[in-house]
Amino acid sequence: MSRSMLLLILLGILLLNCQEILGRRGRGRSRSKSRVQIGLPITGKYRDPESDQYYNNNNGAKILLASHFDLEYVLGHKIAFLCVARGNPRPHVTWFKDGAEIYTHHYLHIHEWQVGPDKVKSKLEIDPATQMDAGVYECTADNMYSIDRRSFKTDFSIAFD
Repeated sequence: MSRSMLLLILLGILLLNCQEILGRRGRGRSRSKSRVQIGLPITGKYRDPESDQYYNNNNGAKILLASHFDLEYVLGHKIAFLCVARGNPRPHVTWFKDGAEIYTHHYLHIHEWQVGPDKVKSKLEIDPATQMDAGVYECTADNMYSIDRRSFKTDFSIAFD
């Protein structure tokens, strides 16, 4: 096979691959999936009885009360999210922002209260709120039987006083 024939074949393969990549890129944007999964409680029937018993256990962690899903906050003001969960043993509450676990620091505080033998109340406060605080926050309650989660979407607005 001559050198020019080999170059033509390689050029043809390259062009086909470019068309395929460009075609995918155009179609991919319209069907893009969010990177953040909005947390919903696990419910329903499962194929095997052991899974059903595990996920639908009456002692499993359940979020009883949570803040409103969509929040528009004012820059420089306080943001507060609430999460109340029940379970036996008492669930542990963890907070996430855009899928990453968050911890208390100078402008962000996480308060937690034990309410009775099987209930916990957790509050996340950000003061003052900045543009960087926009995103999806998630409260996750878990114990040895199950996990429950709620998500809160935030975006900022600018207040003119």
